[in-house]
Amino acid sequence: MSFFDRVPPPPARPAPPERPRPKWIKPETEVGGVVAAELLLAGSDRAVIGLRGITAYTNGFDVNLVAVLRQEDRDGRYFHLGFHRESPNEPPAPEFLRIGVQFADGGVATNLNEYALFDPMEEPAGPILTHDSGGGGGRRYEMRYWVWPLPPPGPVTFVCEWPAFGIPEARAEMDGQVIRDAAARAVVAWPGQE
Repeated sequence: MSFFDRVPPPPARPAPPERPRPKWIKPETEVGGVVAAELLLAGSDRAVIGLRGITAYTNGFDVNLVAVLRQEDRDGRYFHLGFHRESPNEPPAPEFLRIGVQFADGGVATNLNEYALFDPMEEPAGPILTHDSGGGGGRRYEMRYWVWPLPPPGPVTFVCEWPAFGIPEARAEMDGQVIRDAAARAVVAWPGQE
């Protein structure tokens, strides 16, 4: 018997209870319905910003944005500054790519207030837009943003602005029903498990 065999194992602890997932978070057990969309949102002689597809779930949707630079971003400076805000308490730097969405009922969400304080277990008062994932390098960056909830009937307006690249505020619209139809096609792997 070794020295460590003499030490009794710690008593078993019960697993903590699972907390319910907030209603506004992207479902983990769904395969979203796809909206094939190619929209050029804005551009300048230095960069363009496009929307390349939407994936809709039963409670919201992902927007895939593409930023293409004319000149290579060799040190990754614009990737960092363009998509990651340094401080929500300070005005955004010109390098920060501003993204927003507006629903037909007037509801607005932007990446400027994506870290607004609210109880994550409570349903937020209005639409939210949060960074979901992304990456890139060189001349191309792709970023996904989660938008909650699904839009009401009517147009959905996507808004962007990128001052560092000479891109003023620009807007593009699509019919919100297309997103709602894609959400109706989402496959729920295990109904009721969320």
